[in-house]
Amino acid sequence: MKIVLSENALKWFYEEMEAEAGNYIKFFARYGGSSPLHEGFSLGIMKEDPDEIAVETEIAGVHFYIERRDYWFFDEHDLHVDVNPKLNELIFTYEKA
Repeated sequence: MKIVLSENALKWFYEEMEAEAGNYIKFFARYGGSSPLHEGFSLGIMKEDPDEIAVETEIAGVHFYIERRDYWFFDEHDLHVDVNPKLNELIFTYEKA
């Protein structure tokens, strides 16, 4: 599995989360909401140092990652991150790896 970010998503992280080289940004399963993969769970994001990385993508010194404990959520799918330009919100899509 891999994490794929569009140029617009990278820009969003720099502007909205003030991401900079050396930061770690985590994608994690959270209880509540829904996703195409699991009803009752949705994807969260936060700036946080990792405990046990399962998947990581590093771009310009910023580390985007998924912890081992959240790996189940992705059910063998790659995570693609983009931005809805009208709402300026992240869009998450999942493609079978």
